[in-house]
Amino acid sequence: MKALLAALLVITGVLYPFAVYYGFELLSPRYFALGLAVIWLLRSVVARSRQNGLMLLAVWAFCALLFAVNQPHLLHWYPVLVNALLMSIFAASLLSGPPVIERLARLQEPDLPPRAVAYTRKVTVAWALFFAANASVAAALTLWAPRSWWLLYNGLIAYFLIGLMFCIEWLIRQRVKKADELD
Repeated sequence: MKALLAALLVITGVLYPFAVYYGFELLSPRYFALGLAVIWLLRSVVARSRQNGLMLLAVWAFCALLFAVNQPHLLHWYPVLVNALLMSIFAASLLSGPPVIERLARLQEPDLPPRAVAYTRKVTVAWALFFAANASVAAALTLWAPRSWWLLYNGLIAYFLIGLMFCIEWLIRQRVKKADELD
């Protein structure tokens, strides 16, 4: 059940830019605020952690603001918020440790060698920078671009870039592992 709910939440997140673009003039922002609040409540049930709790509070604050002011242009700031929160989580984990990627790696390999720990730290930095850049582009598009550009980036290009980042990191990881095996 949790896997199905998690998949539905991902699909909903991917569809958000399209819902905003096509529902911008048809639906009150309050409906979006309520929908996002419910989605994040369900997400908190699926993934419980301190970081998810902080993200939940931040998104609920955004939803409360959106509901209170009922301004459609605020809908475009949601991708900026999510990317900024992800960047903050990755960056904060570098300071308070262990880094996010190290925690994920330890789920598969609890006894990571020191070289792998150093590698996971670099990958965490890369993801923090990626989310900072993604938030910056989303903010710039929100401020200065037509809605169609906002949709194109947040509904397609950003997800392509995330997939590309995963692929590049996986390829690098394979080379690092191979080099470790040769040592």
